[in-house]
Amino acid sequence: MNSPGRFIIVGVDGSPHGDAALRWALGVAAQPGDRVHAVVVRPAEGLLPGTSFALQPHGRQPSTEPLPRDHVSSIRQEYPDAPEVTVTTSRGDPATELVTAATDADLLVVGARGTGPARELLLGSVSRECVRYSRCPVVIITPEAARQPAPAARR
Repeated sequence: MNSPGRFIIVGVDGSPHGDAALRWALGVAAQPGDRVHAVVVRPAEGLLPGTSFALQPHGRQPSTEPLPRDHVSSIRQEYPDAPEVTVTTSRGDPATELVTAATDADLLVVGARGTGPARELLLGSVSRECVRYSRCPVVIITPEAARQPAPAARR
């Protein structure tokens, strides 16, 4: 009996950490039937800056334009054996939106900015909240891991 493959949700925000999370997911999603779904979360009105996956590098205001599918597609091209990536954009609290998107997923992959414990206490941590509330396993791509080569696609 053929299994339908794994369903992997990835938090993508255009940052190096989000890109590393996407590369990691694509590197491990090379089995027949695997699916990768990139989720871009825009901050809801009233959220403090820095509490959401921003579409610009940390410290800049998030863009009002959707994350270009070309950006995701260009990363996807690095993994010719990986599945196509679907992309959705939502608005709200990043951890809540990612955990909700991953309700039926086999794996949730997020990048961590590594902003430090003082900022985490004040603003919270998306990756920490994903680990706390996700129904599926969560892979966190740390800043150190983001500097390492992503896994190669398996055949």
